[in-house]
Amino acid sequence: MTGKVWLLLPILLGWNISMGQVPNQEEMQALAWEQMPSAIKEFREFLEIPNLSRNKEHQMNNVRWCMDAFQKRGFQTQVLMSGTSPFVFAERKISNSAPTLLVYLQIDGQPVDSSSWAQEDPFIPVLKEKDSEGNWNIIPWNTLETEIDPEWRIFGRSTSDSKGNGMAFLAALDIIDREELKPSYNVKVIMDLEEEIGSPNLPQLVKDQKELLASDMLLILDGTRHVSNLPTLTFGARGIAKITMTVFGAKVDLHSGQYGNFAPNPVFGLSRLLAGMKDDEGRVILPGFYDGIELSDEEKALINNIPEDQAQLRNRIGIAKSEAVGATYQEALQYPSLNVRGLRAAWVGDEVRTIIPAKAIAEIDLRLVAESDPERLISIIRQYITDAGYHFVDGTPTDEERKQFPKLIDFNSNISYRAFRTPFDSDIGHFLEHALIRAFGSKPVLMRTTGGSQPMSPFIEAMALPAVALRIPNPDNNIHGPNENLRIGNFLEGIQSCLAVLTEDITK
Repeated sequence: MTGKVWLLLPILLGWNISMGQVPNQEEMQALAWEQMPSAIKEFREFLEIPNLSRNKEHQMNNVRWCMDAFQKRGFQTQVLMSGTSPFVFAERKISNSAPTLLVYLQIDGQPVDSSSWAQEDPFIPVLKEKDSEGNWNIIPWNTLETEIDPEWRIFGRSTSDSKGNGMAFLAALDIIDREELKPSYNVKVIMDLEEEIGSPNLPQLVKDQKELLASDMLLILDGTRHVSNLPTLTFGARGIAKITMTVFGAKVDLHSGQYGNFAPNPVFGLSRLLAGMKDDEGRVILPGFYDGIELSDEEKALINNIPEDQAQLRNRIGIAKSEAVGATYQEALQYPSLNVRGLRAAWVGDEVRTIIPAKAIAEIDLRLVAESDPERLISIIRQYITDAGYHFVDGTPTDEERKQFPKLIDFNSNISYRAFRTPFDSDIGHFLEHALIRAFGSKPVLMRTTGGSQPMSPFIEAMALPAVALRIPNPDNNIHGPNENLRIGNFLEGIQSCLAVLTEDITK
């Protein structure tokens, strides 16, 4: 639906749903539109609570908001601690004999650089409209009192990743309560306030609270839709491991005039290491990196059976040629990736100076697939560095190490979580697919895996839960970066999607 839509839409559609009746597509759309004004108001309040993962005050403020939000909707809530980290658990039970759906919500957000945002404060959300020249301009919030344009967007940290998903779920709960629509299953919700730092305390929480969290299916309300922006279900996610490599030169930064041609610059050593990991086509050339991954013609046909134009995708992100790991974007997601996510050595720009830096640092992330063992991949990279003649140090090299070894490196790695994948032909897959067909009248995009990572492996490994992600945000949402946003139309369809799930018969 495009263009400005008056809030009288439910009346214009002739909406008339009987109490307790399972709504059809038209009725769900009308119910979602009716809920939009109050949902957006509450969403704004939620976004105005800063939510940096490492800030304990932020965590507790969000804990209190989430506890209150679910208690108001008839859930029993409690704070679960794992180490020093809080998680919020909420439960609404209809019957001891009914199946149970566990819903995962991410509450925390990425750090912000306020100077890079086109608004006063990333944690004070603003409503924007695009003008004829493609610029996003702030418009008053009270504009929503008379009309709502699906193309308007809400800008602010965590609009898409992932408070918008949680708010869509809460709005759908309001609808089913108002209309006396009873789910066919019990609902449990676990809220994670550390997802953006790898959910380090989630695995232990799942082990400790296995009985409390016990469920039949896991619904993940996190992640961005397919590039087509059509309703999307994703049946897997890549895991993630991280490596920090520090190559050392002299003890201190040196004057490049006095010591150039004498003191080695560690940037060149680090650059050679990084360049030797991939070929010119973007494939990792470390022996064994892709071992164990074989895509049959049938699997390729299945994962490529989505509306995706490769040339259009390259044009949208601004590249002339894609890397050659897979023949398509979807095929590329089926392989582990090796990415340099950050580099540091000395200074640049206005702070540049004529020095030979004492050290050069590379931050690397490995995106894992179900077939890849992260320990093995890390060992492959470590062996490659050993073969290049480097001596590994623990932190800063000692004077003796500096005297003895010309190539020095500090190498640290950690595994945040592993990949997961649920079959398309699974009970949860059929359940969610039927719900979205009822909501939108057509089959959703089914993605075998997403390029991003989600901390679901603890639930898969400890509880053997089948897990699928329902995607809501628009693909051009700038998550993790400045000017993160959520399209109003996606928020509306998110409410509609959650309403369809809550009113779908899980026992079919």
